[in-house]
This record gives sequence, C-alpha cells and structure tokens, in this order.
Amino acid sequence: MGAVLRLFWFYAGCMYARRRHVYFVMMGTCLVLFVSACAFVRLWSVPVAVGMCVVAMVIPPLAAIVANRRGPDDRWWDDDSGDPQSDAWWDELDGKRRRR
Repeated sequence: MGAVLRLFWFYAGCMYARRRHVYFVMMGTCLVLFVSACAFVRLWSVPVAVGMCVVAMVIPPLAAIVANRRGPDDRWWDDDSGDPQSDAWWDELDGKRRRR
C-alpha cells in the first residue's frame, strides 16, 4: 500500500503540477468574480453582477475538465508497476515483448 501511495504522490507532483496551477487560478478567478459581484458590483449595476455570477457559475466545470485532461506527456499507462508478474501479464495482453 505504501508503494502505491508513493507512486501516486510522485505522479501528482510531476505530471499534474501545471494543471493544478491552472485549476487553482481558474477557481480563484471564480471566487473573485462571485465575491466582487455580490459585495460591490451589485451596488452599481445588478445586471452586470448577475452576468458576473453566471460567468463564475460556468468556470468550475471548465476547471474540472482542465484539471482532469491528460496531456501528451502523461504516460502513466506505459510505466511498469513494479510487480514483474503483473507487468508480464499486461505485456502479454498488450502483445508487447519487453527485454528484461
């Protein structure tokens, strides 16, 4: 179990750093839009505040899509798991012959 967690944190640190940053920027933008619309923009223009809330409502699903998108450099499915029997089994299923 510990090896799985270490592997997860290794990938979480390397592969997902850029996407994690983009996600937090998008969610921060969402919060700023929502809070500013409710706090002070509504005092000048209610339609603009409603528009800002609508834009803020659309950002979280887009942020989730961006955070879960797999990039061209994400090759986690090709990596060895560390268990030789499991790797041999998957190689046989995939039709691969690796030299060990």
